[in-house]
Amino acid sequence: MERQRVVHNFPPVWDERSRILILGSLPSVKSRETGFYYGHPQNRFWKVLAALYGQTVPESIEEKKIFLLKQRIAVWDVIASCEIAGSSDSSIGGVIPNDVAGLLCKSHIKRVFVNGGKAAQLYDRYLLEKCGQKAVRLPSTSPANAAWPLARLVEEWGQIRCEEEI
Repeated sequence: MERQRVVHNFPPVWDERSRILILGSLPSVKSRETGFYYGHPQNRFWKVLAALYGQTVPESIEEKKIFLLKQRIAVWDVIASCEIAGSSDSSIGGVIPNDVAGLLCKSHIKRVFVNGGKAAQLYDRYLLEKCGQKAVRLPSTSPANAAWPLARLVEEWGQIRCEEEI
């Protein structure tokens, strides 16, 4: 599959109450089609967060936004645009990062988490110096990360709950 230039086409989810930021690399093809984060039905992001907070899995985009903001969670991606083949993180090149440092400056976000190894690698390469804080790497919720069953993901992602008091 040939790489194409892709532009991230939806804004971050956050408000003045947001205290933690979860960054992915770039929305998948399916997420870009649905117009919201973690739109692939096999991605476990929403299942993990719902389990952590004892809630039902949000379905609509509006329900997902309300869920995130209620939990004081902001969501965005490292990449503003890049060249990519489909949804393959390994094919990413020509990265232009999002202005995560700008978001951190205008918000009350205290901690940054990254969803998976590629997001961590990209954050460290393009944003760490600008943001001035290390991101905590969490295991990817992608269906490609089959080595991590849902229960194990929920356990590891539980560290975002420790941030609620900040």
